[in-house]
Amino acid sequence: MSEWLDNQSKLSGNFCKLLQEQIEKANPRRKLTTAETKRLAKLEAIADKLRRGENVQNRQLQTWLTE
Repeated sequence: MSEWLDNQSKLSGNFCKLLQEQIEKANPRRKLTTAETKRLAKLEAIADKLRRGENVQNRQLQTWLTE
């Protein structure tokens, strides 16, 4: 019984992997510049703070969310 369950999980994992590869082929993404990479990292850090319920200063939000 556990062999069957293992095989099913492998099949679903392979299916998800194949589906993700097809999506990436259909919608190729461009490479981010270094400035964009830094900005993304900073925005992700701010989002993590907000998810944890920590305070983020309005000034910091305004700086990073306006362009």
